[in-house]
Amino acid sequence: MTDVLSRITTWSKAGFILLSSRHFLCAAAASLFFAACVLVLQAGGQNTRSAAKKNQAGDWVVEDGRKTFESVCVTCHGLDGRGGERGPDISTRAEVQQLSDEETLHVLQTGKPAAGMPAFGTLGPPKINAVIAYLRVLQGGRKPGPIPGNAQRGKLLFFGKARCANCHMIGGSGGFIGADLSSYGSNRAAKEIRTAITDPNKDLEPRERTVLVTMRDGRQLTGIARNEDNFSLQLQSLDGTFHLFSKGDLEHFEYLPESLMPSDYGSLLGATELDDLVSYLVHAARAAKKVQASGTKSELEKEED
Repeated sequence: MTDVLSRITTWSKAGFILLSSRHFLCAAAASLFFAACVLVLQAGGQNTRSAAKKNQAGDWVVEDGRKTFESVCVTCHGLDGRGGERGPDISTRAEVQQLSDEETLHVLQTGKPAAGMPAFGTLGPPKINAVIAYLRVLQGGRKPGPIPGNAQRGKLLFFGKARCANCHMIGGSGGFIGADLSSYGSNRAAKEIRTAITDPNKDLEPRERTVLVTMRDGRQLTGIARNEDNFSLQLQSLDGTFHLFSKGDLEHFEYLPESLMPSDYGSLLGATELDDLVSYLVHAARAAKKVQASGTKSELEKEED
């Protein structure tokens, strides 16, 4: 009997030890899992902070570039980079957009004396690279958002109901009194394009305003000023004809606070039609960019398809 009790006691101790070991192993496993989670969270937090610092540093570079651009570049190229009276469009022109950062850096460092552009090498590489970073923002370097609408229907509107082609050209087709829109949608958000269509007189630049010329015999002409100096005015009238006037021979001329573009597209076109038109402008610009990059003429049809 004593032997049986001894064995029972031994088995109980062994069971207790095994049970304790299981609890210990579970506790140890839980501790290891918790520690691993802490390490993962810390690593994730460090990566997030690193990415945030990187994005913040990138924003600082762009902001520095903006300040430098506005202090030395806007006089010739305008605040938005789309050109001024003394310098060309460096924001939307495809041939400028296609320049690599290295090529753009070389242009800024050495200038283009034949075109009247001075060298800016004295700014130093950090400031010049910051200007390039800001220029890429102006050129639409950020990831484009989704474009609503149907480009094929938009093309039919452009050359049909909306009458855009009466004044504007895309891919060599259309009118010429208005701006060539082949690359217009390459670096603009859909909302910005839509606003430009429905409210063409918003933030209108002086050179985009309608000019009304009154001659001494009472005749009047309306159009766009293509060239002007202190003594003369070159006007392109609505039929496309160029007229050169001596200001001393005119009774009066004035820049009207409105564009030649109709301002009723918001009511003429429905919301879906506006989306289609915006989609066509964006897709046509992308296609034009591919054409210029590849030298082929079939990309326009491919992009529109």
